[in-house]
Amino acid sequence: MDELDAKIIAMLQDDGRASNAAIARNAGVSEGTVRRRLKRLVDENFIQVVAMLNPGKMGFGAEALIGIQVDPEKIDEVSGAVSHLEEISWVAVTTGSYDIFAWATLESSESLGLFLRTKLGTIVGVRRTETFVSLSVKKRGYGVAVS
Repeated sequence: MDELDAKIIAMLQDDGRASNAAIARNAGVSEGTVRRRLKRLVDENFIQVVAMLNPGKMGFGAEALIGIQVDPEKIDEVSGAVSHLEEISWVAVTTGSYDIFAWATLESSESLGLFLRTKLGTIVGVRRTETFVSLSVKKRGYGVAVS
């Protein structure tokens, strides 16, 4: 990845709907160059093109970060199982007090409670969870500095 790739990625992070022509103009290269670079960045898994929804607009009223303590030998199994839950959009294996953190989005606090008891809490290897309910989200995105 070089400086041009980083510029292309930064422009897409700013406006994911930017056209190849607009990116090319801003980067000072041809549209064909941008098209080839984007294809390579996607094919080699440097970037993914995704649509991020606004959970509130979609009727989801509860979002939470969940810290999960796990039996040490079950971290990979549990993180895989948590990753497959439809209510979970992000999972990270971590160090510290929690082995795994996960981001959950649900319709209501009641559905969050039910999810914790009937889905997450029943995964073999989960020792304990702590739920941090989001009061408001101030930033939502995938932006990472690439320069």
